[in-house]
Amino acid sequence: MSTQAVSRQPDAEKMQALLHQAVCDLGAAMHSVLLVIGDRLGLYQALASGDRMTSAQLAQRTGTFERYVREWLNANAAAKYLEYDAATQTYFMTPEQAQLLSRGDMAMDLPGFYHFIASCMKDEEKLTEVFRTGKGFGWHEHEKGLFEGTERFFRPNYLANLTTSWIPSLHGVEAKLRSGARVADIGCGHGASTILMAQAYPKSEFFGFDYHDASIEQARRTASQAGLSDRVHFEVAPAQAYPGSGYDFAACFDCLHDMGDPVGAAKHVFRSLKKDGTWMIVEPQAADSVEANLNPVGKIFYSASTVCCVPASLAQEVGAGLGAQAGEKKVREVVLKGGFTHFRRAAETPFNMVFEARC
Repeated sequence: MSTQAVSRQPDAEKMQALLHQAVCDLGAAMHSVLLVIGDRLGLYQALASGDRMTSAQLAQRTGTFERYVREWLNANAAAKYLEYDAATQTYFMTPEQAQLLSRGDMAMDLPGFYHFIASCMKDEEKLTEVFRTGKGFGWHEHEKGLFEGTERFFRPNYLANLTTSWIPSLHGVEAKLRSGARVADIGCGHGASTILMAQAYPKSEFFGFDYHDASIEQARRTASQAGLSDRVHFEVAPAQAYPGSGYDFAACFDCLHDMGDPVGAAKHVFRSLKKDGTWMIVEPQAADSVEANLNPVGKIFYSASTVCCVPASLAQEVGAGLGAQAGEKKVREVVLKGGFTHFRRAAETPFNMVFEARC
């Protein structure tokens, strides 16, 4: 055996620690499909009241088959996503479990993100191929669960922060919105951010743009159901060429890094704003160096970026491929190349950075 081979022998304690991590990751991966199933069938919602139920009672309440439900309950109890009372052989959820797993308008819609994961797993063969070819994989090419999952994952964060802390952190923007402003929401997806702003600022008019026609159709339906169609408008358009000008305020929510030509988008935002207009850019939380992002949040965002964000960018013209962990320095470069002269970090959460750009 060579000297090099001897030096590559694994350390037993480090191997054990890595195996422990792998077992936890394997459990999380196997459990992910159960979160999607439980969400679709209303199992978490039925348990959210805190009532203690047997598997038969939960199956009866949700119109499902008891034997499957029993196994599902035991898996969730092992995952600590619900509680099991051995004395009565019943299952229940704590308030904390109920909030994360069944109340999408609260701090986090956990099952929503698992719809995102399930969609990417369904696209695995296609994504594997682009690793070989270097081609992109457009947002519109993903299985449809990606679009629902993305909105459900981000919407609670927007609901908690958008109008309470993010917009108030921008110089003079909230006053304009309260008195009546023209707003462009670029890369709006299903329109969750657009509609939340419209509900908070009834004197303003909102225009949502996204290149994905199916998302725009869903956004229009949601706006109509909310009674906002008279001042919330959605249109299929790319970030580099959306229509209109004279906007007081523009926003990009968790999408600038997905764009093939983020600098081109920045230039178009600059042209479309009034001279005293403001652009808010919300991006995933990230430091400027790889080593600073090697943490649990970075694990999520680098993984999502690999299967969604970078492929989406490479599928478009220019194909900048910034990725979800681009960091403030790269975002600043994009914004300044777009013509803006003022850039600052205005707010942040554990999952997002909020930047203000002005002429």
